[in-house]
Parts: sequence; C-alpha cells; structure tokens
Amino acid sequence: MSAMQTAVTQLVPLAADTFDKNKVTPGLLGFIVFAALALGVWGLMKSMSKHMGRVDFEEAPEPAAAGAAPAASAEGSKA
Repeated sequence: MSAMQTAVTQLVPLAADTFDKNKVTPGLLGFIVFAALALGVWGLMKSMSKHMGRVDFEEAPEPAAAGAAPAASAEGSKA
C-alpha cells in the first residue's frame, strides 16, 4: 500500500466517530449552484455598467430656477 492509502485507512475510523449522518451539508452541488449564481450576477452587473455608461442623460432645470431666470432678466433690462 502507498502512504496515502495507509493514512486514509487510519483516519477514516476517526472521521466516522465525529461524522453526523443526520447533518445535511450542501456539498459539491451546492457549491456549483452558488458559483453559477455568482457568475450570473457578475455578468449582469458588468452588462449593466456598460449600458449605463452609454446613457446620455441631461437633467432638466428645476421649474423654480427656470421661472426665476426670465423674470430676473426682464427686470434687469427695464433698468
């Protein structure tokens, strides 16, 4: 036997004492699903960032500021 096989055969009985068969763990399938979701979210965030960079948005002036500007200029031209 190889050293690895010997080590495994000696450590398996120790693990059997502490292993709880009623405990449920996610295992490899849970990790794969979590990794797929993480990659999907990363891809969506990257795509959203690219699309938001393409948006050309000009904010409209506030109605109070727009109404005050013509009145101020009209008063200034009277004087």
